[in-house]
Amino acid sequence: MAGVGFLMICLGGGFVVLLVIGGLLIALYNRLVVLRNRVDNAWSQIDVQLKRRYDLIPNLMETVKGYAKHESETFQKVTQARNMAVNAGTVADQSAAENMLTGALKSLFAVTEAYPELKANENFMMLQEELSGTESKISYARQFYNDSVMSFNTAIQSFPANLIAGIFGFTARDYFEVELAEVREAPQVKF
Repeated sequence: MAGVGFLMICLGGGFVVLLVIGGLLIALYNRLVVLRNRVDNAWSQIDVQLKRRYDLIPNLMETVKGYAKHESETFQKVTQARNMAVNAGTVADQSAAENMLTGALKSLFAVTEAYPELKANENFMMLQEELSGTESKISYARQFYNDSVMSFNTAIQSFPANLIAGIFGFTARDYFEVELAEVREAPQVKF
């Protein structure tokens, strides 16, 4: 009879251990889901600011075209870079396209230096101010996204969460980086 009691205690203790392990696995899985969703949300915030930037660029270009009609090559580069950025599919593609767009915008602003009447245009000044503000928001959103990616990637690479991540297909996310040294700064707005 004492053996049966001991067996019942062992089975009950084993059940408690399995219950605790199961609870820990569920908690790890849920943490990974929260971190993945945070990364997705952070990317959505970047996307909102990038769309705003893309909407400002045609208005800015139209204003500049009125003063600098012979700068068609610069306008083509900006338009091409904007289209690549709008159609980028992955984070890596988006990073490359944004680097190209930032460089093209720098060229556009360099062109405006030769047109003092353009720099004095109220509409142009307003668009430059909006674009500058948007660049700051993109920078902040990129920082938040990259912080979220770092937390997520660290979690899926750490033991024992890496076991859960592997089983359920959680994969590392790419950072949204500015790759070229010459575009590491926001376009300068000078008057």
